Amino acid sequence: MKSSDSELIDINELRIGLYIELELGWMSHPFPTGSFKITSSRQIETIRSLGLKQVRYVPGKSDAPAEALPSQPAMDEAAAARALAREREFRQRRAARIEAQQKTLNACEQKFGLAQQQYRRVQEQVLDQPLAVRDQCVAMISTFVQEMGCDGESAIRLLSEGVGERAAMHPVNVTVMSLLLGRAMGLSGQSLLDLGVGAFLHDVGKLQLPQRLRWFEEGFSIEDFKLYQEHVSKGVAIAKRMQLSEGALMAIAQHHELADGTGFPMRPPGDDITMPARILALVNRYDNLCNPPRLATALTPHEALSLLFAQHKARFDNMVLSAFIRMMGVYPPGSVVQLIDGRYALVVSVNSVRPLKPRVIVHEPSVPKHEALILDLESQPGIGIRRSLKPAGLPADALDYLGPRQRIAYYFDSSGPAPLQDA
Repeated sequence: MKSSDSELIDINELRIGLYIELELGWMSHPFPTGSFKITSSRQIETIRSLGLKQVRYVPGKSDAPAEALPSQPAMDEAAAARALAREREFRQRRAARIEAQQKTLNACEQKFGLAQQQYRRVQEQVLDQPLAVRDQCVAMISTFVQEMGCDGESAIRLLSEGVGERAAMHPVNVTVMSLLLGRAMGLSGQSLLDLGVGAFLHDVGKLQLPQRLRWFEEGFSIEDFKLYQEHVSKGVAIAKRMQLSEGALMAIAQHHELADGTGFPMRPPGDDITMPARILALVNRYDNLCNPPRLATALTPHEALSLLFAQHKARFDNMVLSAFIRMMGVYPPGSVVQLIDGRYALVVSVNSVRPLKPRVIVHEPSVPKHEALILDLESQPGIGIRRSLKPAGLPADALDYLGPRQRIAYYFDSSGPAPLQDA
C-alpha cells in the first residue's frame, strides 16, 4: 500500500466501514492484522483504547469518505477502562499464542530430527545388523501411526530452513506424507504400518550405489540410468535380510512403478501395484520435484502439485492423486501466495481434513518477524488467496520477512493453532 493511498483521521472520527491501517507492532494491538475494515463499534472502542490521536485510513477501501461522517463523542472513563482491560487481556493472549506456536514448531522439528537420526542409523548399521535396525524402524513407524491416530485431524506443518541434509530429510518427508495420505484413504493396521516402513526404507538400496548415482539427474547416460535403477533390486535384497513384512517389501519393490507402465524395474499392470506402493510412488515424486538434487530446478509445492495433476496424472493412480490433492490443498505448505487484499504470505500449515483454508504467515512490515502470528484463513472469511507465485516474484522486503524455504520439510501436528477471535 502506497502512503499516498491513505490519509490520517482523528481518532474520534472513526466509523464502521472505514478501512484502517494501524501503524503499530502486532503485539501492541489485539487484531489479527494491522489493516482491516471496521465492522463493529467494539472495534472502534478498542482502537481508541490504544492511546492514538490519529489513525491512517484508506478512502479507496472504505465504505464512505470520512469527511461525510459526523463526529462521535469521546468515550466516558468507564468505557475506556473496560477497553483498556480488554486490551491487556488480548496482549497476554497474543504473547501466549506466540509462545505456543513456537513450542509446537520446536516439537515438530525435534521429532523430525530424531527420525533423521534413525535413518542415519539405518545407513550405518543395516548391512551388519538388519534385524535390529528393522525393529527400530518398525517401532518408530508404529509411534507415528499412533500419534496420527490419537486425534481426529492432523495438520501438515512446514518446518524451518536447514532442518537436515537431503539424504535423511527425503525419507522422513516421504514417510510423513505417505502415512497421512494412507490414513486419509482409509488404510489402517498392518497396511498403514507396511506403508510407513516401506516409505522410510524405500531408498535403502542406494547405500550400495556409487555416491554420484544415488540421486537421479536428467543428464544421466543410459548406462548411468540402468545402474541407478538397480537401487530397487538392491533395496529388496536388503529388505529380505531385514525380514520385513510382505507389504513393506512390495512397497519398496514397486515404489518406482507407475500406473501407465512407464515406471521401473518390472512395469507390472497398474492393478498389480499394491496400494501402499501407489501412494509411495506419488509422494516420492512430489518430494523429488520440491527437493531435487540441484536447487535451481526445484518447483514450489504449488507448482509440483499442479504439474502432477495437469501433466502426469496418467502415471499415478487416480484415487491416490485425487486424495493427495484434497489432503495437501491447492496451496501446500511452503507455497508463497498473494492474498486478495494484495499482501504476501507463506503457507505454513494445512489441515489434512480441511485444506482449502490454510494457515499462513502474512508479511506485515509493522510487525517484527519474531512476533508474527500464524493466521488461520478458515477463521477469516474476508481473507483469501488470490494466486501462488515463486519466491523470486516477491518484493525484497517480503522475501526477507517470509523467508521461503529452499528445501521443503514437513511433519505432522495434531494440535494446530487456535484462530484469533475478532476484537
